[in-house]
Amino acid sequence: MAWWLLFIIILSLLIFLFFLGVPVGFCFLFVSMLFAYFFWGGQGGLTQLVLSIARSITSFSLLPVPLFLLMGEVMFLFGIAQNMMDALDKWIGRVPGRLSLLAVAGGVVFATLSGSSMAGCAMLGQTLLPEMEKRGYKYTITLGPIMGCGTLAAMIPPSALGVLLASLAQVSVGDFLLSIVFPGLLMAGLFAVYIIIRCLLEPDIAPRYSLEKASFREKMILSVKYILPLGLVIFAVIGLIIFGVATPTESAAVGALVCFLLAFSYKGIKIDIVVQALVKSVKVTGMMFMILTGATAFSQILAYSGATPNLVNLALHLPLSPMVVVIMMQFILVILGCFMEPLSILMVALPIYMPIIRQLGIEPLSFCAVLLINMEMATISPPVGLVLYTMKAVAPRYTMAQIYRASIPFVMIDIAAMAILMIFPGIATYLPSIAKG
Repeated sequence: MAWWLLFIIILSLLIFLFFLGVPVGFCFLFVSMLFAYFFWGGQGGLTQLVLSIARSITSFSLLPVPLFLLMGEVMFLFGIAQNMMDALDKWIGRVPGRLSLLAVAGGVVFATLSGSSMAGCAMLGQTLLPEMEKRGYKYTITLGPIMGCGTLAAMIPPSALGVLLASLAQVSVGDFLLSIVFPGLLMAGLFAVYIIIRCLLEPDIAPRYSLEKASFREKMILSVKYILPLGLVIFAVIGLIIFGVATPTESAAVGALVCFLLAFSYKGIKIDIVVQALVKSVKVTGMMFMILTGATAFSQILAYSGATPNLVNLALHLPLSPMVVVIMMQFILVILGCFMEPLSILMVALPIYMPIIRQLGIEPLSFCAVLLINMEMATISPPVGLVLYTMKAVAPRYTMAQIYRASIPFVMIDIAAMAILMIFPGIATYLPSIAKG
């Protein structure tokens, strides 16, 4: 059978199972088991599949995943984020769209505490939305920034999704965690610029209001108490990698320890919350690793069917520049992002994309950073972005049409960030080059 026909059959079966609502991990495992049985000689093929699965999850580079998830759960369940938001609020002065800008700052802060876009949206929505509505802010400048900044969660380390992406793409986990820092800050900067310009052009969507002035001493006390400790978490995760003191796994372990110490110092030792954080992080880790096992086997099936090498050869012989090929890849992912969740897209796309990227001579770190932005954009892309429905749950008084309209400008900003990163890949490679050098 021709390789392209096998490729269509394999991919069609996988997507069919997605649309049936079968859990993602089981979709990949079923397809991998079915074709391993036929391609690799029946029972022996299934044995080979089991060995492949074992190898895929016994990698040292994957250890930061459960640790990063645990960090996020601890900081979220202990309520540390709210105190940090209050401290940030004191520093933001009388600027257009003040509360929306606070959502941007809060999104950056919360991104260092949790790798979950949905958790970020829920926290920001519950914290800021009532005050925005009280001050007369229109929904376009309240819902949009909250959803958009929720997507920063995976773009600023610690990022469990970033670790999975790096592992599947076979790039250094430490280098990739460093490479997404500046792209994440770029996205936050673009969000802030958009909010300020929009509020200057349409002052009625974010009315100004009088503020209770806080003294410099009060601001400094709150910063030392609630924001400075966050610097310890960032240093534990990023600083130790940059200075070559620790591997990503070791820095993740130190970061988790710092998170526990901060949580205990603020709220005391609460065993029930610790147990809840451990159980939640184990559940999510199990789900992610289940998907990872199936996706790894799936990539081997594609390679054995001849799809991967032939697709690489096809891409290399297209009469197009490498940049155009990359743009086409991102466009396909944007379409998929309207109907599938990010992890599923990554599992399908990476086994096909990465061999092509390497053969085209494109820097893998910057490409993967663009890919991660694209995946985060998928969470706010109508009609089925997960963050859109999180927003609906947080604010049920708004219609889905209003939520869709509020998300569109931030989808466009994410596309702009991807374009900037493709034109200037050094934004992603600068920190890794410092760490190496």
